[in-house]
Amino acid sequence: MIVTTAQLYKVAYKKFAVGAYNINNLEQTMGLFRGNMQSKAPFIIQLSKGARGYTDKRMLEAIIRTAEQIFPEAIFAVHLDHGDEQTCYDCIDSGFYSSVMIDASHEPFAENVAITKRVVDRAHAKGISVEAELGMLGGVEEDIKVDEGHACLTNPDEAVEFVKQTGCDSLAAAIGTSHGAYKFKGQQSLRFDVIEAISQKIPGMPIVMHGSSSVPVEEVQRINAAGGKLDPSARGVNENEYLPAAKLGVTKVNIDTDGRLVWMRVHREFFRDKPADFDFRPPGKIFMQAYADFIAHKNEKLGSAGQLDAVRASL
Repeated sequence: MIVTTAQLYKVAYKKFAVGAYNINNLEQTMGLFRGNMQSKAPFIIQLSKGARGYTDKRMLEAIIRTAEQIFPEAIFAVHLDHGDEQTCYDCIDSGFYSSVMIDASHEPFAENVAITKRVVDRAHAKGISVEAELGMLGGVEEDIKVDEGHACLTNPDEAVEFVKQTGCDSLAAAIGTSHGAYKFKGQQSLRFDVIEAISQKIPGMPIVMHGSSSVPVEEVQRINAAGGKLDPSARGVNENEYLPAAKLGVTKVNIDTDGRLVWMRVHREFFRDKPADFDFRPPGKIFMQAYADFIAHKNEKLGSAGQLDAVRASL
């Protein structure tokens, strides 16, 4: 069942975080639904601008609608991740999306406000929620690249004014995370002080955490052992910080990179061990289960595992 993002946030706020997972193809979709049913968790499917252009946006939408029929117990929202203004309008007009994210965080404050407000006005007219971003994460996400030297944490006082002027429904805040597989060198921790300050100044506002993959050392090691060349020192967010952040108001946690690492590990190991095999279905089947297990594990860390009945009761 496709529900609104707002409905999920209402149940989750300061209790647990809803996992928001990016998908690009059938195998990811099947693994995603299986993993969430396995852990009995509500979830958010994220489609990026890149994913919508990978084949055709209608293909992904059809896959999701089919998965909804295959897994009738699933409760989820459909969200545009890191959209520009025109892509947001396209998604709003499609009638398929529960919410959209407008990312104008690279613009000066006033321009970010103006762009976001235009998207909010158009989305709210159709009952669609809007996620906006203030502050800038370092790293690479799709075609967005921000040097770590230009990354900046969200200013809580600015956040108050930003939400007031734009009317956005959730706030993607820069709270110490980074996009992509090449993340932090050494130990990294979330800025709980920034999360708490935003939550205190804007009570009830769902905070969204981008760049939340953990980049497991074991995954990187296995990928490199199978011929990969990932940076072995890359580190992501400590999974044990997800739930404490959720208790402070982080209601949506975006996880993309870790899922890509699972895909890479499964396929590299399969074709390393079976170099004469040319059938893509066997590794696809292995990946779907590995991805489902990965999703279930993340949901346990987010606190969303076992929350499906609570969400259903609230609808």
